[in-house]
Amino acid sequence: MAADQHEHTHDGFSELSESDARARALETLLTDRGLVDPDALDRIVERYESEIGPHLGAAVVARAWVDPGFRDRLLSDATAAVAELGCRGRQGEHLVAVENTDELHNLVVCTLCSCYPWSVLGLPPVWYKSPVYRAKAVRDPRGVLADFGHTLPEHTRIRVWDSTAEVRYLVLPQRPSGTEGWTEESLAGLVSRDSMIGTALLPEQTGPEPQR
Repeated sequence: MAADQHEHTHDGFSELSESDARARALETLLTDRGLVDPDALDRIVERYESEIGPHLGAAVVARAWVDPGFRDRLLSDATAAVAELGCRGRQGEHLVAVENTDELHNLVVCTLCSCYPWSVLGLPPVWYKSPVYRAKAVRDPRGVLADFGHTLPEHTRIRVWDSTAEVRYLVLPQRPSGTEGWTEESLAGLVSRDSMIGTALLPEQTGPEPQR
């Protein structure tokens, strides 16, 4: 399971939005009128929480770290590449992978709503949908990283990618140093959801590979 799956509460990012409240009210209204089956909704949510989640994206990242051919295919056609690992589905049809380097860091946002690659990351975090994050990511991306406890070197550029209904993005984080010779499974365990959005950096590893 990918690490660091908890919700962040930095700078008000996790506050419930007005749209969330409206969605809940609409669900209640549709349920009362018999137009929506709440059990069916619960099954959909459960699937995305337990079966489809960041662990799938973490497996994609780990494969790209150990398999140069897969990495090339991922950066060339992410939708087809992730399908090789069985990642298909809603909001994953047009996926683009962007790679972090020493010179470039990528950050993903949806400035209009909350477009997000559900097929590889599961349900979007609350803060991703908040107006605070959506506005600040464009205006002050270094400030966003600081809110999440991370500071980049001054020479590292930050590129912000705006997800849309047509295209969604997956960040390929840099492989942490100290992981040479690690298994793919162990590497996947280091990859957090936030690192695949670009709001987190993966720390270097100084200890032995975890025993699975």
